[in-house]
Amino acid sequence: MSQSMLEKKICDEYIKFQRSLVGRGPEYTKAMICRDMIIIRSSGVLTKEEKHVSGSRKGRALVKQLRMELRDTYVEQIEKIIAVIAQCNVKSSHGDISIRTGECIEVFILDIDLEKQLKTTGG
Repeated sequence: MSQSMLEKKICDEYIKFQRSLVGRGPEYTKAMICRDMIIIRSSGVLTKEEKHVSGSRKGRALVKQLRMELRDTYVEQIEKIIAVIAQCNVKSSHGDISIRTGECIEVFILDIDLEKQLKTTGG
């Protein structure tokens, strides 16, 4: 599988996972394989309710806290999905969300240099 095909598959599975979790997927998602990392950047992730509540500073803090708590509950599931698609282990992952812009980022640290492996295997 080529790098671009793998990145698309990661995007598709991530969006599907987010839809099942939150009830809607991001408006835009891009996955990038960079050495031993998979980086997923999404925008338009906030629900209508979250957008409404985030009109104040306290509201933004509450929405961010809720989203980070939510990530803690699903981190093992999404790491497993990434590991299966990439066919390697996920050593760690990190995520953050900007309530102000409605963007989030997920970074998965792999146990191999996936980019290099794809290049050497002709992917």
